[in-house]
Amino acid sequence: MSNHKASLTADDLELLRRPLYGYLSVAAGPVPAQPRPVWFEATADGTIELFTGPNTLKVRRLSSDPRASLVVAAPVGERERWVSVAGRVTVEHEGAHDLARRLASRYWDLTDPVRAAQLAEILAEEQVRLVIHPDSVSRFAY
Repeated sequence: MSNHKASLTADDLELLRRPLYGYLSVAAGPVPAQPRPVWFEATADGTIELFTGPNTLKVRRLSSDPRASLVVAAPVGERERWVSVAGRVTVEHEGAHDLARRLASRYWDLTDPVRAAQLAEILAEEQVRLVIHPDSVSRFAY
C-alpha cells in the first residue's frame, strides 16, 4: 500500500530508472498546480534531475517559490505502483546538455535520423538543469 519516507528506496529507484514519463508540478502559490510530463533522471545521490529552457514558466515560478513534485507511475498493464518526490529545487546552469543527451538516449532511438535531429535542436538551445532535492517521498504499490 502507500507509505512515506524522506529518501528513495531501492524499489523506488527501480521504477524511476525506467524510461517512464514523470509529471512535474511546481509550486504556484494560489494558482492550482499544472503538471507537465517530463523526462527525468534519478541520480545516485538521491536527487531527481530534468532539463528545460532557462526562460520557461516553470523556471520563473521556481525563482519565486523553489518547491516542486514529480510523480511517476507504472504503465497500464502492470500492477499499480507510483512514486512521488517533493522538495526544494535548484536551477543549475551546468550539465543540462549532458543530461539531455543521456535522457534522449533513454527515451528515443537515436539511430532514427528524425530523433537525432530533434536532439541536435535541443542541444543547440540554452538549457538549465532542475534538481529536486527530496524532502518527502511517497509511494504506493498494490
